[in-house]
Amino acid sequence: MLRGMATSTFYADDLEAAKDWYTEFLGVEPYFTVPGGYYEFRIGDYLAEFGLVNRAYGPAGARNAPGGAIVNWHVDDLRATFDRLLELGAEEYDPITERGVGTGFVTASVVDPFGNILGLMSNPHYLEVLAGTGPA
Repeated sequence: MLRGMATSTFYADDLEAAKDWYTEFLGVEPYFTVPGGYYEFRIGDYLAEFGLVNRAYGPAGARNAPGGAIVNWHVDDLRATFDRLLELGAEEYDPITERGVGTGFVTASVVDPFGNILGLMSNPHYLEVLAGTGPA
């Protein structure tokens, strides 16, 4: 059974540039480093692990093009976060989209300069769980 996200992993050909870009965006330095191969940040309310891996260590046959699943990270101000990512050089992948009128669920995603999809979401369920008022 899935119990929670352990690490979200993004790949980059230029690992140092990716580390610098995400340090700028996240506003924190990586807390764990494997020189030339891996950087890991702890971010958010639950200190989720966000890893950057040298693409040379990626799975055999992995594509360099965006695709596959999108992990949506809850953000308090989706528009401001989305705009900030675009200012930093990310490209729109999926525009800001309300998912059901009046539900409070809104998503968007960008492709970072290294080819990874970063999902953003306003998610009332996340806030309920964080406040201890929603399902555990």
